[in-house]
Amino acid sequence: MQREQLSVFDMFKIGIGPSSSHTLGPWRAAQQFVQVLEQREALPLVTEIKILLYGSLAKTGRGHGTDIAILLGLSGDDPVTFAVDEVVPKIHQIKKSHKLTLSGKHEISFDADTDLLFLFNESLPYHPNAVTFQAFLNNGKATSETYYSIGGGFVVKEGGQSRGKAEVDLPFPIDTAGDLLHWCIKTGLKISEVVLENEQAWRSEQETRTGVLNIFNAMAACMYRGSHTGGKLPGGLNVERRAANLNKRLIGNNTYTNFDEWITAIRQTGNSFQNILDWVSCFALAVNEENASFGRVVTAPTNGAAGVIPAVLQYYLVFCDGYNEKRIIQFLLTASEIGCIFKKGATISAAMGGCQAEIGVSSAMAAAALTECLGGSQRQVMMAAEIAMEHHLGLTCDPIGGLVQVPCIERNTMGAIKAITASQLALQTNPDNAKVSLDAVVRTMWQTAQDMNSKYKETADGGLAINIPLSLPEC
Repeated sequence: MQREQLSVFDMFKIGIGPSSSHTLGPWRAAQQFVQVLEQREALPLVTEIKILLYGSLAKTGRGHGTDIAILLGLSGDDPVTFAVDEVVPKIHQIKKSHKLTLSGKHEISFDADTDLLFLFNESLPYHPNAVTFQAFLNNGKATSETYYSIGGGFVVKEGGQSRGKAEVDLPFPIDTAGDLLHWCIKTGLKISEVVLENEQAWRSEQETRTGVLNIFNAMAACMYRGSHTGGKLPGGLNVERRAANLNKRLIGNNTYTNFDEWITAIRQTGNSFQNILDWVSCFALAVNEENASFGRVVTAPTNGAAGVIPAVLQYYLVFCDGYNEKRIIQFLLTASEIGCIFKKGATISAAMGGCQAEIGVSSAMAAAALTECLGGSQRQVMMAAEIAMEHHLGLTCDPIGGLVQVPCIERNTMGAIKAITASQLALQTNPDNAKVSLDAVVRTMWQTAQDMNSKYKETADGGLAINIPLSLPEC
C-alpha cells in the first residue's frame, strides 16, 4: 500500500475564504477541469458548461461561496494571487453579462441559474463534497469529470488521486504518531527537526524555511487586517465583526503603524489572565472574520479553522517572547506534522467528520506546536495534541444559514484557548502516566466521525442551523 506523503505546504495553503473544502477545493477542481480541456485541445470547442454540485457542496454551497469559487476557477483566476477586492465585482459581471471566459481565453454563454445546479438531495458515494463538470463541444461531443473536495483544499479526481508532489524517499516515513515518536527516539531530533529533514526530500532547507515564513506572513497579514476592519459580514446574517472593536479597546492609547509595532503595543497592555484571554480571542476572531468575508487566509488545516493556529502562534510571539524566525518556523513545522497524522488516520473534512475534524485538529496542531516551542519533550508535544483533540471529540458542524460564521468564528477562539490549556497541562505532566495516546485519539475521532449523523456534517440540516429562525436572501 502506497504511503501518503504530505508536506508542511499541504497542511498550510494560501487561499481565499470562507471554506477550504467548499471554496478552495472547488476552485482548484475548476482549474483542473479547464486544464483537462486544454490538454485535450477541447477548450476552443466548448459551447456550454454545466456544473453539478452534490451533497454538502450543494446544501451549504451558496453560504460557503462554492459557486463563486467555481466560476473564478473556470475563469482562470488563482486563489493565491487573485485580488480579494475583485471577487464580488467579477462574479456580478459574470452573472449580469451571462458570459464566462474559460481560462481567460474562450468566452461562452453562461447562466448561473440554469448552468450551475445545486442537487440538494443527491450525494456521490466516495465523499459528500462532489462536483461534476460537463463541457459540451461544437462538434457534438461532450466531456465530463467529477472531483471530490476532501478537506483542507485537497482535491481528488474520480478514478484518480489528488494532484500532488512526486513520490520521494523520505528519510523518516510517518503515518502515525507511533512512527513519529519512533524516529524522534531513534535520532534524538525534535518533531520540527524530523519534519525539516523530510521536507528536504522535496526542496532545499532554505526553500522550506522561506516558504514557511511566507505562510506566516500571510497569516500575520490576515490577522492584522481582520483586527482593523469593522462592519458586518456578508451573507445575510448581519453578523457584526468584533475583532476591530476589541482590538481598539484592548490597545488603549498605544500607537503603531505596522504588524511589528502592533506586537510591541500589545505587550504594553499587560499580561494579566483576562487581558491575554481577550487578546487570544481577538486574534482568532480577526482571522475568521476575514475568512467569512472572502479574505485571503491560510488553511490551518482548513479555512473554517484558520484562526486557531495563528491565534496561538500570536500568543506565543507576544506573551512568550517567541517573535523570531527560528521559533516561527519551529512552530509551524511541528503543527503541520500533527495535522498530517490526523489527515492520514482520520479526516480534516467537516463534511466527513463534523467540526472535530476542523477545530479539533487545528487545536491539536496548535497545542503540539506551542508545547515544543515552550521546551516540551517529544512525548509531551504529542500528549498536548491528544489532550486538545480529546476534548473536541464529537463536535458537530452545524453552520447557521450554511455560512462559515455562526458558530464557526467563535469556535476558533475556543479551539485556541483549549490548545493553550492542553499545552500547559502537558508541560506539567509526566507523559509516562498518560492513559490515552495520540494514535488512540486519532482512531477514536475517526470512529466518532463514522458514527456521527450526516445532518451534523456541514449540511446545515441539524443543530443550531435548524434551531435559529432566519430569513436569508438568495445569494
